[in-house]
Amino acid sequence: MPIYDQSYRHYAGERLARGHAWMVITRVGLRTFFARRAFLGLLLLSWMPFLIRAVQIYAAANLPQASFLAPTPGTFRQFLGQQDIFVFFMTVYVGAGLIANDRRANALQIYLSKPLGRGEYVFGKMAILMTFLLMVTWLPAIMLLLVQVLFTGSVTFFRDNLFLFPAITTFCFLEALVGAASMLALSSLSNNSRYVGILYAALMFFSQAIFVVLKAATGDVRWSLLSLPNDVIGLGDAIFRQGSDLSTEWPMALLAIVALLIVSGVILERRVRGVEVVT
Repeated sequence: MPIYDQSYRHYAGERLARGHAWMVITRVGLRTFFARRAFLGLLLLSWMPFLIRAVQIYAAANLPQASFLAPTPGTFRQFLGQQDIFVFFMTVYVGAGLIANDRRANALQIYLSKPLGRGEYVFGKMAILMTFLLMVTWLPAIMLLLVQVLFTGSVTFFRDNLFLFPAITTFCFLEALVGAASMLALSSLSNNSRYVGILYAALMFFSQAIFVVLKAATGDVRWSLLSLPNDVIGLGDAIFRQGSDLSTEWPMALLAIVALLIVSGVILERRVRGVEVVT
């Protein structure tokens, strides 16, 4: 059998600039989930509140007897509050296996053996989850703003409430970042995506349960600072200039969320490694 020359040859493929490898991870991840019927069903279900609100806006704009349904800035805050349940399910469904599945398949060694840093790997995974979370929150909320302008044929409401667009954008990105960072940190702790989903549910509901117990025992609602969902709610109310039933001031809620993001970053820095380190 003849042996052909296997000497060095220049790479003839496309060479991407450094720092863009995360887009490959994100693109493949998005394509993977869009191919799942269960995911598409969850995504369509999450848009049902948008359709209901759109009908409400149409009725208020065209039926005099339904004028009491006219939207206010609080309407958009309430809408995003209604989306919280879909944010939870989307976070669990999409995020639980983003890193856990790679750990189970020992794929981290393959990912990080390429010219791909840990930061790019984590950012690519985070972009997948944040994209879907924004499709559940930011996109329908902005669409509601456009629907209001189209159905009324006037930009008066939008002009009188210019803060709504930055408020919606800021809150939705903050909520998506908190959910994505905490879920990825938990996903890096295990190679079982179901266990990760349980851990995330425990983080949400256990922190809320601690607040309820301490509030009942002391009568002080400031314990809401210990509840991650309440911290996000408190910040949302402040961003939308709405009154809140929680007495925790938004700077303290923001501090708690920043602390969570720092802890999540430390966990990801320690757990996302090309080689498992045993100590």
